[in-house]
Amino acid sequence: MREQLAKIREEALSRLSAVTSSAELEELRVRYLGKKGEMTAILKQMGGLPAEERPKMGQLANEVRAAIEEKLSEAKRDVEARALELRLRAEAVDVTVPGKSVKVGHRHPMYIALDEMKEIFIGMGFTVVDGPEIELAELNFDRLNAEEGHPSRDWSDTFYFDREEKVMLRSQTSPMQVRAMDTLPLPIRMVAPGRVYRKDEVDATHSPMFHQVEGMVIDKGVTMADLKGTLNTVVKSLYGEDTKTRFRPHHFPFTEPSCEMDVQCHKCGGAGCPTCKGEGWIELLGAGMIHPHVLEMAGIDPNVWSGWAFGFGLERLAMRRFKIDDLRLIFENDVRFLEQF
Repeated sequence: MREQLAKIREEALSRLSAVTSSAELEELRVRYLGKKGEMTAILKQMGGLPAEERPKMGQLANEVRAAIEEKLSEAKRDVEARALELRLRAEAVDVTVPGKSVKVGHRHPMYIALDEMKEIFIGMGFTVVDGPEIELAELNFDRLNAEEGHPSRDWSDTFYFDREEKVMLRSQTSPMQVRAMDTLPLPIRMVAPGRVYRKDEVDATHSPMFHQVEGMVIDKGVTMADLKGTLNTVVKSLYGEDTKTRFRPHHFPFTEPSCEMDVQCHKCGGAGCPTCKGEGWIELLGAGMIHPHVLEMAGIDPNVWSGWAFGFGLERLAMRRFKIDDLRLIFENDVRFLEQF
């Protein structure tokens, strides 16, 4: 048995010294130290030895087993070190090779125009507010003085969620003006940008989903002259001092008196073209003095306070700002178009 143990030790240590992989290392561990390994087979023969020889053979077997285990640990470290070295070589990075350029995006032209507009109004003391796109018809129509029977409340113009016509996709950001009158302290100067929805047919200047910016001022002694002066200042800040505008009488239930503001067509300079539908002007916004009844519904005394409001389409603002001739280009997400800005 002594000779067998010596042979096992010599053979195991020799094989372990030549190990090159984890699989080979595990195979040798099982062969020599496993439940059915050679060391286990030797130990099972201990029962047949004379009693006086068993302690010596047991001690020798333990020494052989310890030597093999130590060599196993050493071989494992060597195998892992070689594997790490090979991995580091394979994953080495040549820092002298030029890196791949990262394509950086930029803001959408419509939001460039929106940010410019916000900066102008904030500089004039306005607060920017936000609100829900799913709105109550009460705030979208009733509180804006658009009673039952008004054309804008018809199913052919508005997206409703229920047959009772109480919940809808907002058709304007005007409900934020109502919310502002209900919650903000007087005087009020606010603008409300956001998405709105109407059943419009898609063409060069219309879309069923578009962005609107509405604003409102309520203070003592506010007049129509303040409204016109403010809007002209905003438009000229966006488009330049030579921008031509015009105000036309109109009717809105929310305001009285009311008007519409046009800017001269950027495409044809007023001569008439497909973009402006031959008129030479593009409607930019509707505006007017807030109706006294609207103020009363918000608990504001129209004999003390007065105000004005306006609302315009952000897409048309961007079209005039960047001389875009078709609104559909803004929504198509064609990179060739967007990269121009």
